[in-house]
Amino acid sequence: MMYRSKAPLRIGLAGGGTDVSPYSDLYGGAILNATVSLYAYANIEPLKENAIILQTLDRKEEERYEWNSSLPINGKLDLLKGVYNRIQKEYGMPLTGFRLSTYVDAPAGSGLGTSSTLVVAIIGAFVEMLRLPLGEYDIAHLAYEIERKDLAMAGGKQDQYAATFGGVNFMEFLAGDKVIVNPLRIKQHYLFELENNLVLYYTATSRESAKIIEKQSANVVEKKEKSIEAMHQLKSQAQMMKEALLKGRIHEIGEILDFGFQQKRKMAEGISNSLIDEIYETAKRNGATGGKISGAGGGGFMTFYCPDNTKYAVMEALNQFGGYVKHYQFVDHGLTSWTI
Repeated sequence: MMYRSKAPLRIGLAGGGTDVSPYSDLYGGAILNATVSLYAYANIEPLKENAIILQTLDRKEEERYEWNSSLPINGKLDLLKGVYNRIQKEYGMPLTGFRLSTYVDAPAGSGLGTSSTLVVAIIGAFVEMLRLPLGEYDIAHLAYEIERKDLAMAGGKQDQYAATFGGVNFMEFLAGDKVIVNPLRIKQHYLFELENNLVLYYTATSRESAKIIEKQSANVVEKKEKSIEAMHQLKSQAQMMKEALLKGRIHEIGEILDFGFQQKRKMAEGISNSLIDEIYETAKRNGATGGKISGAGGGGFMTFYCPDNTKYAVMEALNQFGGYVKHYQFVDHGLTSWTI
């Protein structure tokens, strides 16, 4: 018997960073994102031996423990252990050993929500195994609490909800960890055009998003007007993006992304750097009308809007930086789990 699950990674299109406390608690945040055909996978295989084996197949890491109701949080596979500890605490598990193995289609720290999506996928496998009566909001909120509270990892709220719900969503973030997910009914040919024109480029650098997010949060606490105003503008950008997509004004997407890129750089130190700026300007010189840094910034993936047929010139121009273009499709499904 094997319990499997997968959850899609996401591309943030607008409003990134406004889902992070304390900004979202004080002012309310808004984000528009879309899930893509890159996934985090989790598999649970019951064992006859009295052991818990944890494996990340993409990173080739493994931890082995005798069966215990709580595993140590010590910097080694903590995401996997954090989910197990919370599921054990909240719902209890049979006194049997198991192997939990995971795989993610993108590198950690790349800005596509890999960590949160992995947590969602692991929860999905346990939900499948234990037949837990959890809905989409329940799973997303549980994933958020495991990361932000149990494991004390800095970050926002969008990734857990994107991975769980899937599709193109306009999300609102309010005080008290309240989140409202609004699925957008975008005409298929609008999405095809957006998908055709968006280039997803991996800079071949990763970053520790927690440090950037901590600076961003501190700027709000310290009432730094430049940073807070930039977040207000990014929240407006999410509304602009929503209207452009729903009304089919796809030609405006590049300018809306460019507006957001300029604002996001003002949120916190480290979001951009000389390499990111050079990559961005090179893409624009070769036909892109705008773009963005994925996730917290500092490295990882970047996204560029390339109208007409300019994406081919942009992709060729970016070759000089040693990264690579990642091909994808938009997907409308979120977390999926099954038993074999």
